[in-house]
Amino acid sequence: MLRARAETEAARFPPLLARAEQLAGTVLLGDHGRRRAGMGDDFWQYRPEQQGDSTRMIDWRRSARGDERFVREREWQIAQSLMLWIDQAASMQFTSADDHPEKIDRARVLALAIAVLLVRGGERVGLTGTLLPPRRGKNQIWRLAEFFSQVDAEDFGVPESRAMIPNARAVFISDFMGDVSGVKTALTKAADRGVRGVLLQVLDPAEEAFPYRGRTIFESIGGTVAHETLKAGDLRGRYLERLAARKSELADLCALTGWQFRTHHTSDSAQAALLWLYRALDRGAV
Repeated sequence: MLRARAETEAARFPPLLARAEQLAGTVLLGDHGRRRAGMGDDFWQYRPEQQGDSTRMIDWRRSARGDERFVREREWQIAQSLMLWIDQAASMQFTSADDHPEKIDRARVLALAIAVLLVRGGERVGLTGTLLPPRRGKNQIWRLAEFFSQVDAEDFGVPESRAMIPNARAVFISDFMGDVSGVKTALTKAADRGVRGVLLQVLDPAEEAFPYRGRTIFESIGGTVAHETLKAGDLRGRYLERLAARKSELADLCALTGWQFRTHHTSDSAQAALLWLYRALDRGAV
């Protein structure tokens, strides 16, 4: 069963990449995206000399073309590394309506689209952990698409927090409906290494509204948890309180560790979510 599911998911990754590239194409960026000057080896741009620049920074060959002196700036390599983690556990396969994508589908498209945008801007993108370190280039996008087409048999995912690159950026995408301790551990480790980033919570509209009434059987996608009730409506208030508490806990955790938090619904525009992600990463850049 799991193998069949994995093969089905793997067959989707070329269309997934096409949709991500199409989505990325709807976002207009500046000439250099988030690239910025700093310590590094790669040339970025020439700029006129400013007060405080040392003589060693001047590019005399470029300056010899005119009367003005120019400085040769390099790119800040560390700030160009983005690490991604998306929750591919069973809970992310939920959708309440045919016209809404599964949460995992929206998470995959958004993660791959932000990767396409940043790679186009010359940045390095990879996965948290050790499976796929941040790299540049089209081949890296294909590797990410292939990885994002895999599945996890667990009910809820736990963020991967190993091999965090100091002072890099990260994006975690999940419904964050499981045990929050794994999120706390990951963000604490990230903060200790100077990593800043974004938690994007992806929810189905039904998970936000809890529209259930009467006799209802609630069952986890993985089938490990089930609860039957004759009065589902009576659970609505308590459910909404717990959901609000979870969001508040995640927001507080992000504020404490220098991350940013947002909830996105699968019924909403993927383009708006991608634009927010991009801007959030730019705001978080040092």
